[in-house]
Amino acid sequence: MVSFLATVVRSTGSWYEVEHEGNRLQCRIRGKLRLKGIRSTNPVVVGDVVRVEQEEQGGYVISAIEPRRNYIIRRASNLSKESNIIAANIDQAMLVVTLFSPETATEFVDRFLVTCEAYKVPVVILLAKIDIARQYPEAIEEFHSIYERAGYPIIEVSALNGDGVEQVRELLRGRTTLLSGNSGVGKSTLVAAVEPGLDIRTGEISQTHQTGKHTTTFSTMYSLAEGGYIIDTPGIKGFGLIDIEDAELSHYFPEMMHYLPKCRFYNCSHLHEPHCAVVEAVEKGEIAYSRYESYLKILDEDDKYRK
Repeated sequence: MVSFLATVVRSTGSWYEVEHEGNRLQCRIRGKLRLKGIRSTNPVVVGDVVRVEQEEQGGYVISAIEPRRNYIIRRASNLSKESNIIAANIDQAMLVVTLFSPETATEFVDRFLVTCEAYKVPVVILLAKIDIARQYPEAIEEFHSIYERAGYPIIEVSALNGDGVEQVRELLRGRTTLLSGNSGVGKSTLVAAVEPGLDIRTGEISQTHQTGKHTTTFSTMYSLAEGGYIIDTPGIKGFGLIDIEDAELSHYFPEMMHYLPKCRFYNCSHLHEPHCAVVEAVEKGEIAYSRYESYLKILDEDDKYRK
């Protein structure tokens, strides 16, 4: 039986498209593949390197998954114990955020960033539809202040007028990049601006609810003309965290790390303990309150999850 390694470039949930030596092949999964220690709704994901076997009838099956160097994961649903892995073996993530039309919730941004920190995936924040946001310079300034202080690079982009497109293109070159964000923030439109000619659908914003219509149905990896790959994912409404212990959570807020050794108690939860350096930094404005608020909400969600 012929077998070889290939990279998963598209997942539909039942069939998988893999790339091997420049060819694309349709595969199915053999039996039930399970990853040790991970209860996932989707055991095979875009970016996975898999063992493919050719059957006697001529079809192809995925028989094994090679060890992953990293991945982005989220809770499958509220209070669920299962996870949904978005993509694997990525060099960086780009989170597309909009301040208006629609507005990306700060908590969503923070949850995504925490997950990337936990799984050691570098993140660049793309502040999209900047042509619209520039009508409100105070909002832009505040966003920069919060996330640049936390250590995250921000690129202001507009697919409409080309702002930031070349800068994004340069960062994509030679890397495998996950592009993520809420529905309606313009991920697919931005990809089309960065790599003209890619067959990626775009959609309009629902005027009733100011939310995006889902345009990308399945995660797909696209090869780029100048080298590298971009993984376009379905628009994500929520981002439930999983497998992150309460005691570790503050370690995934980079701006808190500087203050942790200064807390009176080594196991400080940064909630109610006296002489907590993190709380004091929040009160002084050295740590953004919105980030601390996200920290509290994540802890609260974990308490509900354990019940």
